[in-house]
Amino acid sequence: MQTHFTETQLKDAGTARANEILRTCVHCGFCTATCPTYQALGDELDSPRGRIYLIKDMLENERVPDEKTVRHIDRCLSCLSCMTTCPSGVHYMHLIDHAREYIEHNYKRPFTDRALRWTLAQILPYPTRFRLALLAAKIGRPFAFLMPDARLKAMLEMAPKTIPPVSRNDDPQSFAPQTPRKKRVALMTGCAQKALNTDINDATIRLLTRLGCEVVVAKGAGCCGALSHHMGKSDASHASAGANIRAWMDEIRGDGLDGIIINTSGCGTTVKDYGHMFRETELAEDAATIAGLAMDISEFLQKLDMPASDPKDLTVAYHAACSLQHGQQIKDAPKALLKKAGFKVVQPENGHLCCGSAGTYNLMQPEISQQLKGWKVASLEAKHPDIIAAGNIGCMMQIGSGTDVPIVHTVELLDWAFGGPKPPALEQS
Repeated sequence: MQTHFTETQLKDAGTARANEILRTCVHCGFCTATCPTYQALGDELDSPRGRIYLIKDMLENERVPDEKTVRHIDRCLSCLSCMTTCPSGVHYMHLIDHAREYIEHNYKRPFTDRALRWTLAQILPYPTRFRLALLAAKIGRPFAFLMPDARLKAMLEMAPKTIPPVSRNDDPQSFAPQTPRKKRVALMTGCAQKALNTDINDATIRLLTRLGCEVVVAKGAGCCGALSHHMGKSDASHASAGANIRAWMDEIRGDGLDGIIINTSGCGTTVKDYGHMFRETELAEDAATIAGLAMDISEFLQKLDMPASDPKDLTVAYHAACSLQHGQQIKDAPKALLKKAGFKVVQPENGHLCCGSAGTYNLMQPEISQQLKGWKVASLEAKHPDIIAAGNIGCMMQIGSGTDVPIVHTVELLDWAFGGPKPPALEQS
């Protein structure tokens, strides 16, 4: 794609990166075949190619974004399926993130939109606030039908039936290995996940310590910054990310780390991009170090010598989270681990399509999100599984709200197969 940015414009690092990405695009349209919003809406402007044209025009002309441009960019899930499909290697993630930051700085949204986005940014990354919000939503859930705004209704309906008690395993501390130490790793405990499902971190710690890993929950680490980052709120996202970088670098400079383990794939995609996010800052070197150490739990477990387990009479439908299969290009590890653990693993048709969760997307674009959820649930149930497994809390909440098939994190099944307790979600089913 030909671009016409001025030398002055290209002095901005974000614009310069956008220019590089735009010039890579050859308009082939392969991305439209795998874009969930294009499949759902059939509008060229709701495809990656269409959004690329809108972004190019907006950035080159330094336009104040109009409502049409913002609407189509807001509809993007950031599922990154287009990046897996693209034969030219267009780094759409960096482009859409820059466009959202530009919109955040140059477009005044309607009051209700600003209020909703501010509320989400002030609640979701903070576990205590999020717990209180979930409690309020649980109380208000019976009255969701009275909400005039579909987004407010979606916020009430996302509240789980039960809110788990706080797990003290999420507090800063170190867990000793149960066998001679092989690795020392930091576990990212996250933010929303700590409020929605404490079983995931607990299972991760049990499994890793049994496999000879010292597991550290670093003091000062918290939200990865993804939730605010994808809303274009770069100051807030960089503050969260910067706190993580400093916390983990303290551990590296202390007793050292062999990896930073992440069991929420949406967070993993963002942490692995810290080097890019901080490339123009004083944290650039440390951010690159952290990004290089970040690993999804399934990615790390494949590096360990895990024994095979006896076959189990259970069929697991594996849902590949977009942030794992597209954002991190991790496709085989979770399935291989589940098979090694003795489960029969099946995959749904069109597994590349997003379930519609996508961070805060199910709250801000509930109609499209519900359509995508319906497709995903139908494709999973068509495999008649006993269990659904996923590697991302957002996907688990989204899919779980549309099916009676129990859904658990991949690491919970692995922990169970290799000596841990049966996942609580299976006990309740």
